[in-house]
Amino acid sequence: MSTPRTSRTPHTPPPLAGGAQGADALEPLLDIALHALRTGATARGGPLPAGGPEAVAAHVHAATHPVLPDHGTGPETALRTLVHTLTAGAADPAEPLCAAHLHCPPLAVATAADLAASALNPSMDSWDQAPAATALETLVTRALAAQIHDNGDALITTGGTEANQLALLLAREAPATRGPVRLITGANAHHSLTRAAWLLGLPEPVTVPAPAGTLDPAALDDALTELGGPPGTCLVAATAGTTDAGLIDPLDDIADLCAAHGARLHIDAAYGGGLLFSDTRRTQLHGIARADTVALDLHKLGWQPAAAGLIAVREPHDLDALNHRADYLNADDDTDAGLPDLLGRSLRTTRRPDVLKIAVTLKALGRTGLGRLVDQVCDQARQFAELIDAHPAFELYDTPAISTVLFRPTHATDDHIAHVRRRLLTEGTAVLGRADLDGRRWLKTTLLNPHTRPGDLSALLKLVEEAAATHTSETLSTPTSTDPTKGTDPR
Repeated sequence: MSTPRTSRTPHTPPPLAGGAQGADALEPLLDIALHALRTGATARGGPLPAGGPEAVAAHVHAATHPVLPDHGTGPETALRTLVHTLTAGAADPAEPLCAAHLHCPPLAVATAADLAASALNPSMDSWDQAPAATALETLVTRALAAQIHDNGDALITTGGTEANQLALLLAREAPATRGPVRLITGANAHHSLTRAAWLLGLPEPVTVPAPAGTLDPAALDDALTELGGPPGTCLVAATAGTTDAGLIDPLDDIADLCAAHGARLHIDAAYGGGLLFSDTRRTQLHGIARADTVALDLHKLGWQPAAAGLIAVREPHDLDALNHRADYLNADDDTDAGLPDLLGRSLRTTRRPDVLKIAVTLKALGRTGLGRLVDQVCDQARQFAELIDAHPAFELYDTPAISTVLFRPTHATDDHIAHVRRRLLTEGTAVLGRADLDGRRWLKTTLLNPHTRPGDLSALLKLVEEAAATHTSETLSTPTSTDPTKGTDPR
């Protein structure tokens, strides 16, 4: 006796984002996502959700559980619920009082382009997966490289960290290198450089003093003299835009020393590289063209959705070290026949076409349009510094070099400053960073929002002043308490 067949109801697969019907499928979902962005921002009501980590985690858990249900809720409900939840619980850099980090509010036009890139989903590891994106990336990287080096080249990276890693790798593999590469950084350098040396198995980096927040050329000269060695075995990493204070090392002086000692020069301009777009401020980067490699980050002073980094090289042949062969992606006969080889353009295999949002932004705004945005946020920083300097309740660290401003309540202790910052975070009213410089702790604002107005900056100072005064009164009334926010409602 035969077993009866079980009848099955055919299921229609969910719609795709690409193809001739992709836009039609996306349109109603985008309406839902945009509405959820609006309602989520309204629910948050400020730059950060109130309540601290436990409250945010509880809200996310309630909206998400179960993460993997037996039967799904459907795309509309899932999209509406989770986009709203993520937005309500976001640290939104488009809010003027969200100013802690190098965390920019992305331009709407760049974000729209990024959506298109996601819908098409080119994979930048072979030409037959990304024909137009390959050609676009070639044009854009050359145009950006030309802002630094006359005949250079550039690669797209995920940001400054990957660019710094590649800089060390290219130094290690450079034809002129005769022996192990020794990295020399200032005490002000980004942590990713030391980590890259560890990752690549290089010797422990040499750290030279940065007494005023910038690398000391005299100390660098001493270090290069002491290390000696054949040309190319020392790699000096200078910084154009430190994370803590936005300071720029004396690039020309450092380049002179590298030339005199036969050392290779890398400049980490992940932050300060955006000054190249400004006619008035690009002179602050004088000497950058003398670097062998330069790290750039357009998800800082370029207003791109992350990720959008680059590494620029003075000698395009330095990139030959990245050449790699995988027959299914860049077979010799395909390359000989004229198909572009993409594996030598990154250490990654599958990678997004991040070039599209960059290209759209460059085309839409031009260099002068981007330069105006750079000037706006740098001018904001100067105005904020003047406001702080004139306020008797605050102490200013220094005139800002780019768009980072450090300050502290007058007569505050370091613990007091840390507490004030955490109070504002817990209340969800302001997002400030912190930096320890010259043996003291400072509150940090990194102004990257060109829509910030003077009234926003005044409001930020008022919030800090009130939080500092509240902490002082609580400390006086509860002298044995180490953290007055514990067990209280800071709102």
